Amino acid sequence: MKTKKRNAAKKIKSTAKSKQAQVRSKAIAEGTRLFALAGRPTKAQFVKVYGAKGPTMTWAERAKAGVDAKHFQSALADKTKA
Repeated sequence: MKTKKRNAAKKIKSTAKSKQAQVRSKAIAEGTRLFALAGRPTKAQFVKVYGAKGPTMTWAERAKAGVDAKHFQSALADKTKA
């Protein structure tokens, strides 16, 4: 009887871990997609567009700052001209 309870507890625990891993991998995939959409910028380019905190910001934070991934290259060109 105790063995069945232990096995059930292990199943629940492993299911929770696998769901967390799925959520994590989806977030990483979305970040990678946005990075590619932005033209695979370097850290120096992030600093030029967003400031010193640019490389450590998430894409959501960068969008709140005014430049999303889709418009990164145009913002970079504007900053480079100035």
